[in-house]
Amino acid sequence: MCGIIGIVGSEDVSERLVAGLRRLEYRGYDSAGICTIHDGMLDRRRAEGKLDNLAKKLAADPLPGVIGIAHTRWATHGAPTQDNAHPHATGEVALVHNGIIENFKPLRDELIARGRTFESQTDTEVVAHLISADVEAGMDPVEAVRINLKRLHGAFALAILFRQNPDLLIGARLGSPLVVGYGENGETYLGSDALALAPLTQKISYLDEGDWVVITREKTQIYDRDDNPVERAVVHSGASNLTIDKGNHRHFMLKEIYEQPIVVAQTLKSYVRRLEEEVSLPIPDFDLSAIRRVTIVACGTSFYAGMVGKYWFEQFARVPVDLDVASEFRYRAPVMEEGGLALFISQSGETADTLAALRHARSEGQKIAVVVNVPTSTMAREADLLLPTHAGPEIGVASTKAFTCQLAVLAALAANLARAKGRLDRREEKEIVRHLSEAPAAINGALAYDSAIEAMSGAIAVARDVLYLGRGTDYPLALEGALKLKEISYIHAEGYAAGEMKHGPIALIDDKVPVIVIAPTGPLFEKTVSNMQEVQARGGKVVLISDYDGIQAAGEGCMATITMPKVHPLIAPIVYAIPVQLLAYHVAVAKGTDVDQPRNLAKSVTVE
Repeated sequence: MCGIIGIVGSEDVSERLVAGLRRLEYRGYDSAGICTIHDGMLDRRRAEGKLDNLAKKLAADPLPGVIGIAHTRWATHGAPTQDNAHPHATGEVALVHNGIIENFKPLRDELIARGRTFESQTDTEVVAHLISADVEAGMDPVEAVRINLKRLHGAFALAILFRQNPDLLIGARLGSPLVVGYGENGETYLGSDALALAPLTQKISYLDEGDWVVITREKTQIYDRDDNPVERAVVHSGASNLTIDKGNHRHFMLKEIYEQPIVVAQTLKSYVRRLEEEVSLPIPDFDLSAIRRVTIVACGTSFYAGMVGKYWFEQFARVPVDLDVASEFRYRAPVMEEGGLALFISQSGETADTLAALRHARSEGQKIAVVVNVPTSTMAREADLLLPTHAGPEIGVASTKAFTCQLAVLAALAANLARAKGRLDRREEKEIVRHLSEAPAAINGALAYDSAIEAMSGAIAVARDVLYLGRGTDYPLALEGALKLKEISYIHAEGYAAGEMKHGPIALIDDKVPVIVIAPTGPLFEKTVSNMQEVQARGGKVVLISDYDGIQAAGEGCMATITMPKVHPLIAPIVYAIPVQLLAYHVAVAKGTDVDQPRNLAKSVTVE
């Protein structure tokens, strides 16, 4: 979601601040701003829209200063306007904020009653006024921050500047990530993730929940939630400092779709020993044999990966699985059995709803496993069993390669669990290893149909509504395909279990509503085709995604067909993710939308 970078520097910082924001563009944002201190004043430049708008302002009106903060905002409170853009400032204090201040309304009312005047509609501005009021009354800035942090309810990562202290930067985190970076020549940095700081330093410390940090040119001191001075480990971030570019591809999303054969292969290397024909775990001594129940929790695309995982865990390991949307998990008061494994899936490892659910499951005595693409993220650091996806940085807001890597990890985990529970003999394990090892080549085969998918995408681009159908593990793919189309083309789309079509959604069928049917040949093929024929009998326009045998058997009368390689049902969800991603991509391109940064969306959702 929002991005933060701060620098206590030895030379002008504005160019580096903007460069750091560019590395955070993938999070999604709708305005941006920067503030430095020079000539004894807090000076800001802010702009709605993309970073290029801010860069133009800075080119026309440069911003000197050797200390500064910068921010990309994803609007929560208040429209995405310049007045609502961060940094927010008073005469004495400027700050940027990720998260939500839940009690901002009573705080704002209190401050207005004290004569404070607000310039924005945001929840963030109350923090600037709370701290500023105490500083203006003569309080030391560090003490003002310490006192007022305790008044804030919600989630926040903060970076704060003080007009009268031009070498002081204070950061704080509660629910939203924040890292400290240590540079050369006395420079120190704050960032919402290590990626933003990678060109500046590889030496970072992750702030723990409730930590706050006081940075000056002479010293950096971290305090815990009880205001005790603490030390946090300085680690090598491992984040690439190379500029992330699209290569020869038009968009990051297309580049990341085409990276999937490589990254799925990289991921499987950590979970499959091809020579020994064995599945494995990154933490080999983690005991799965005692697991009696699995609870899978995730949001969005990761939730649909979890749905596929539920099929696999129950089919192979015969272990019961609960599946929850993270934002609802805690509020249904789930019954967590002793001996349970709570499995959390997240691309960023910072998703606020999923992280809160993780901590709830921990409090209920569950073992915690995390499937995550950022091995240094908060969720990764709080897991008992870390299951990295090795997808590499995913810049496009609509997840693609992270999804297929999540599926690869979940398939391997299901096999490991089945073996630990005595449900998988040696012959079956070898078969699973063989099929998983075939996945990268099969993905490559699916990508060969890109041009055919592009050619038929125009017929979908004119639609207002699209339905997706699938059975078994193809049902979550139908949901994921619909989500992808909604995310980047803004076409209303819904996914359904194909057998549920006749229980209501069939009323929507007419010749203006394309129906995408995901139906690889296998045990459920004929049943899915029967549901597809119900659509065709009512004038529905069908796009059938299947293998050659499936197209030959059921392709007649379809508006279009997309032919996939023939694959084993185990890896079908991994391979069939490719055509639904490509279809959404080409439809979005045909409609001229912002594919990589679709409106209103953020990559890392760090608010509830």
